[in-house]
Amino acid sequence: MTAPSAPQSRLPHVGTTIFSVMSALAFQHKAVNLGQGFPDFACEPALIDAVHEAMRAGHNQYPPMQGVPLLRQRIAEKLARQHGRSADPDTEITITAGATQAILTALLALVHPGDEVIVLEPCYDSYGPAIELAGGKIVRVGLDPLTFRPDFDRLRAALTAKTRVVIVNSPHNPTGVVWESAEWNALAECLRGSAAWVISDEVYEHMVFDDRAHSGVWRHPELAPKSLMISSFGKTYHVTGWKVGYVVAPAALTAEFRKVHQFNVFTVNTPMQYGLAAFMAEPHHHESLSAFYQAKRDHFCAGLAQTPLRLLPCEGTYFVCAEYDAISRSSDAEFCRWLTTEVGVAAIPLSAFYAEPPTQQRIRFCFAKQTATLDNALQRLKTLRP
Repeated sequence: MTAPSAPQSRLPHVGTTIFSVMSALAFQHKAVNLGQGFPDFACEPALIDAVHEAMRAGHNQYPPMQGVPLLRQRIAEKLARQHGRSADPDTEITITAGATQAILTALLALVHPGDEVIVLEPCYDSYGPAIELAGGKIVRVGLDPLTFRPDFDRLRAALTAKTRVVIVNSPHNPTGVVWESAEWNALAECLRGSAAWVISDEVYEHMVFDDRAHSGVWRHPELAPKSLMISSFGKTYHVTGWKVGYVVAPAALTAEFRKVHQFNVFTVNTPMQYGLAAFMAEPHHHESLSAFYQAKRDHFCAGLAQTPLRLLPCEGTYFVCAEYDAISRSSDAEFCRWLTTEVGVAAIPLSAFYAEPPTQQRIRFCFAKQTATLDNALQRLKTLRP
């Protein structure tokens, strides 16, 4: 009997993500890992207590497919406070197994073979493979190479009758750019008359700095009816390993989203949903999150300013990018490997966020770390010489 041959890959050009590669290299060389975006500090003890209480109360079986009703109600209340626009918890909010699952599910629900999906580059590395799995064609529109702000003339030129979805991300990973109200208005103007939907990745919505306000897609009266907004409890509550997020969308979009959701994950961890719902009833942790991370940004950036690295602006998220051209002309992937193995600090090359990277010497650091971790990294980085 002939053994089966290797399967034909659905993602032939995809290997292990750069985040896993750099984390493994950091572990091997005992480097400070400022590459992969996760906190190295604990969440609020009250959140852990709330999950334990949910387990003890017997909330350990399947919840409703769309999510625990109380948690969806809490999200609706938060949306009303944050955006002045609520959502129907029964028909417009769905709990997901993190934001990455939400993005894939949204694309599988909306995109048909041959449809075009616009992404703004640089972009998070899951977008491209998810579009391919849905049978879509990726259309890449570059952000401004200096400011990383959207170029709406380029976006308008990329729109065709085949455009099914435009994916936007603000606050933006990897660059830290936060869209302003005028940019949401410009997106609405671009899409006026188009049949395209918007998938808005807003997982860093509560990390905006220097007195900026997050003005997401759900706040916009013209965009909200044609959009799916994605957020993440993992990012907001320092529990990335829980993989719990949510999607907010108009009822018709939500119905299509849930058709796919029920067959790729069905539902999401029950006690954690109840724990999150209980925690959200207390004083609102997310309202102090911007100040919390701005202090970390300022501390880390003040230290980086004492090195030959040249900082790029960081308006939000917990990432900051830097140029290293004063140190080396090597590729960003080579420089990150050297930085990890020889200096002892892991970062992510910005080329990982492009299909065809431009010539650049830019890397991304994560500052969602304890002060001691950041100081350890800074002590090592201060040994860099031009």
